[in-house]
Amino acid sequence: MADSLIGGLLVAGPRLIDPNFFRTVVLLCGHDDDGALGLVLNRPTDLAVGDYLPGWVERLARPEVVFAGGPVQPDTAIGLGRRSSDAPAGWSQVAGDLGLVDLTMAPAAVVGDISALRVFAGYAGWGPGQLEAEILTGDWVLAGGDPGDGFGSDPDGLWRTVLLRKGGAAALYANFPIDPHAN
Repeated sequence: MADSLIGGLLVAGPRLIDPNFFRTVVLLCGHDDDGALGLVLNRPTDLAVGDYLPGWVERLARPEVVFAGGPVQPDTAIGLGRRSSDAPAGWSQVAGDLGLVDLTMAPAAVVGDISALRVFAGYAGWGPGQLEAEILTGDWVLAGGDPGDGFGSDPDGLWRTVLLRKGGAAALYANFPIDPHAN
């Protein structure tokens, strides 16, 4: 297998029109010979986290809603947190201070050690070799992550922000029209 892409971002290219991934930014949380797993960072829903997981609202990043993490297992809640201390209980590292938070634990045991939290419903998944093939066809642009990408208050602008930050040819996509045929 090629180098692991864990901690990197996948930015949907303009040709990727699948409604599950159109103009998405995906944080890769797992990548090995068995496939890849990621969280869509820029799909907020209208569901308030406090209605479903009231004990976890203390450290939520704004907007304080559940995010659609991807089409796989949409009934599963996944926490993404930035740690504020040494590896808190219930936290598993993705990259740097960013990690997955075990939402089945008692919030009081974890929340004091987390400086930012976001809750996702579902995740994105790829089988062996599938993601690599999609990258080669240009469906995804690989980009480096920034610690704030998963917790920004403007998730709708994240796709454009990451493309501009990457620069070069990828930055041209940032102004690509939603429907090029309408121009």
